Amino acid sequence: MANTYTQIYIQVVFAVEGRQNLVQPEWKEELHKYITGIVTAQKQKLLAIHCMPDHTHLLIGQKPNIALSDLVGDIKTGSTNFINRKRWVMGRFSWQEGFGAFSYSHSQLTAVIRYIQNQERHHARKTFQDEYLALLEKFEVPHEERYIFKPVDHD
Repeated sequence: MANTYTQIYIQVVFAVEGRQNLVQPEWKEELHKYITGIVTAQKQKLLAIHCMPDHTHLLIGQKPNIALSDLVGDIKTGSTNFINRKRWVMGRFSWQEGFGAFSYSHSQLTAVIRYIQNQERHHARKTFQDEYLALLEKFEVPHEERYIFKPVDHD
């Protein structure tokens, strides 16, 4: 796309299915690198990443060559397959359906990167569910709380 100039910064947030605490600290760095590779292979720029035990935050400098939902789908599918191949969890790992996406201006990047990098400290005071609902409210995203966090089916 010659002569296409964009500045699109998106924070993407998604949860482990059922908000289970499955992302262990000892493999977080390897998972970060793997997800970074997925984003880079799609010719996007990963500015920050942090996988918590029950959810993940990404800050992406997005180019217009791929739809955000396709990019997030690739990230979630690829990282799910990676985690399952590594057998890091008993049973089958999966991310919960859907994601949150929040846009930022260039002047906000430093604060957003700091926020993503300091997730442990942040979550010492606030649960992921509270954080996610606060983001939806801050960005005035219409939502129905009962559909946001799907419990795990224990068949």
